[in-house]
Amino acid sequence: MTRSMSDHRATLRSQATRGAAWSGVSTIVLRLGGLVVGIVLARLLSPEEFGVYAVALTVQAILITVADLGLSADLIRSDDPDRIAPTVATLGLTSGAIMTAITLASSVAIADLLGAPAAAPAISVLSLTLVLAGASVVPYAMLQRRFQQRELFFVGVADFLVSTTVTLALVAIGLGPLGLAIGRVAAQVVSTVMQFVLARVVPRFGIDRAAIGPVLAFGLPIAAANLLSWTLLNVDNIILVRIAGAAALGFYVLAFNISGWPMSALSQVVRSISLPYFSRTGSGSEGLAPVVAVAWAGALPAGAVLAALSAPLIEVVYGAKWLPAAPVLAALGLYGSLRVVFDLFAGFLYARGRSRPVLWIQLAWLAVLVVGMIFATQAFGIVGAGWVHVVVAVVVVLPAYALALRSAGVRFRTILRAAWWPTVAAVPAVAVAIGARLLIENPVGAVLVGGLGAVAVYLLVGWPWLRQHVRAIRGSERVGVAVHDVA
Repeated sequence: MTRSMSDHRATLRSQATRGAAWSGVSTIVLRLGGLVVGIVLARLLSPEEFGVYAVALTVQAILITVADLGLSADLIRSDDPDRIAPTVATLGLTSGAIMTAITLASSVAIADLLGAPAAAPAISVLSLTLVLAGASVVPYAMLQRRFQQRELFFVGVADFLVSTTVTLALVAIGLGPLGLAIGRVAAQVVSTVMQFVLARVVPRFGIDRAAIGPVLAFGLPIAAANLLSWTLLNVDNIILVRIAGAAALGFYVLAFNISGWPMSALSQVVRSISLPYFSRTGSGSEGLAPVVAVAWAGALPAGAVLAALSAPLIEVVYGAKWLPAAPVLAALGLYGSLRVVFDLFAGFLYARGRSRPVLWIQLAWLAVLVVGMIFATQAFGIVGAGWVHVVVAVVVVLPAYALALRSAGVRFRTILRAAWWPTVAAVPAVAVAIGARLLIENPVGAVLVGGLGAVAVYLLVGWPWLRQHVRAIRGSERVGVAVHDVA
């Protein structure tokens, strides 16, 4: 092993660690801020208004993945990003502009098709974010590639402040869902400008004919997989609003948002470092198991405790009028835990150049979920919709990822063994939370005692294991360096 290669690996490890730390800080701070704003909006908006905006945001969230075309992922992993950057910038801007024009022209038809005509103005406004997202593909990818999570944190803070200020002001004067849409667009404008400035990227456009084929060949399957992933996250909204109406969707979306508090924070950390880390480190399948185990150690207890304390938590934070969302949260908390691990699996496969298996998994996931969601919602309402996510994730998605990882040289049994102890340790922690909910009538007391007690018990049981596996992650990377150098 040469000294220069050793220094490079040490630098990469340092960058990844620092990036993960900043990503964690960013998501915690911004999620806490989002929590406060969400509480305020829940007091100002009715469940039906909340549902109308959810329909508009669903359309935007699905389409914005198309504007990217998977181009940012190719820039992150490329050996020569400067050469392909003009091509990527041109493709991204063109795609975003086309999607904006199509969405603007069809917003009324889309809203009618989804059974929420009142969402049309918000869909029109949110369509402007598509061209902005397409324009910022290159600076965003460069920030991710360099592990510049501190700079992305500043972008996120500015986005949050602008969005919150504009949204609350407009909702307060009676604009309702349209105010939320305008606030999102204003924030996107600011964040786009900041990404260019902080990445020190000058807009450059052009088409390199030699680059366009490989760029699209790698990016389009990722774009399709991302599109399916976001469709998976939002297809339930579409089905629910058609079957149960906007008010029921409002309760469901609130539960989904709460389930995303800890899950989004963990997933963001995973996404921010998994692709650049696994793309450029010598660690292969040997390093995946301990990383998955540590992510699961954080995701499982968080989701399970949310499920156990769903009713008192919603009553304390949002008020009794939102209690119909509690049984939905009980299911979605567990589902969120599984999604953290799935994100890590997908990041590993992308880093190994295996984007197509992820696409096929997303297709199967979507097909089964749609069928199950229709029947479950008709039979059991929003509660059935929540539990369908859990069943499909365990029965369909997990085995599919196990097969895809096996074809990439990963022994899934090793991952299961590594994740066994945090699963066991979560049981007494969740029991404490359930006991607090059953024995303490005051919702504030149930949340405090159940939450703090569960955390204490889990740390007591699982801390030695967690410390050991964090060391294993570092050790597996050193093994990967040695193997890489020998090869």
